[in-house]
Amino acid sequence: VPSRICNNGIRLETKSFTSQNMFTGIVEEMGTVVKLEERDDMTLWDGSKGSGTELTVKGNIVLDGAYLGCSICVNGVCLTATELEEEFFKVGLAPETLRRTYLGELKSGDFVNLERASEIGGRNSGHFVQGHVDGVGTIIERWIDEDSLFFKVKVEPEILRYIVAKGFVAIDGTSLTVCEVDSRLDESWFTFMLVEYTQKKIIIPQKKVGELLNIEVDVLGKYSESALAAIIPRIEELESKVKSLEEQLANAVGKS
Repeated sequence: VPSRICNNGIRLETKSFTSQNMFTGIVEEMGTVVKLEERDDMTLWDGSKGSGTELTVKGNIVLDGAYLGCSICVNGVCLTATELEEEFFKVGLAPETLRRTYLGELKSGDFVNLERASEIGGRNSGHFVQGHVDGVGTIIERWIDEDSLFFKVKVEPEILRYIVAKGFVAIDGTSLTVCEVDSRLDESWFTFMLVEYTQKKIIIPQKKVGELLNIEVDVLGKYSESALAAIIPRIEELESKVKSLEEQLANAVGKS
């Protein structure tokens, strides 16, 4: 059985090592923020000292198989483990992470969704989640429908363009299905719902109107857009040539 050695020298037996920096959006546990602090003694690649933000989280399941440098998804953000203890791990928050997410607003005692990177060949009961958050959304409404909990979330139009009804979206690292979308500029919202089982396994039900959610759109939508962007100019060029040939043929027929 593989093992890992924590920073304190304690060897912990583990089941397996995480082996792929991709997630499924199936949250494994809710961890607890121990502290979020600014440090000015972080060692850079050349040995000099720099400043940065460090997050310490208490977890359990995600530490099984963890090793220094492994990826752990925290509220939908793929982060690198820099220190490991028996019940805690530390990660650094880069400036880009702080700009794109709300992790910089976390406080001691806050709960966070946690997931280990998925293993090659393992099952994926959610969808392909990179842990690369596109931005934040704001809860503008929530309601209960029988045993389901619904949320309406307002996001920027540049994020909403990749969100479609019945498609996937990762919210605070949770793989969820989009219910409705309103892309009008003065609206720009989508809805999702949580079934009874999921409500008890993630942090989202604890959030109120006005609070933020980390949003990652389905990367397949981005790849599709990129592929079309490369193809469309060629199609337009081909259509232009066909039109030109048709005009030449029409002129030739007219002269005959």
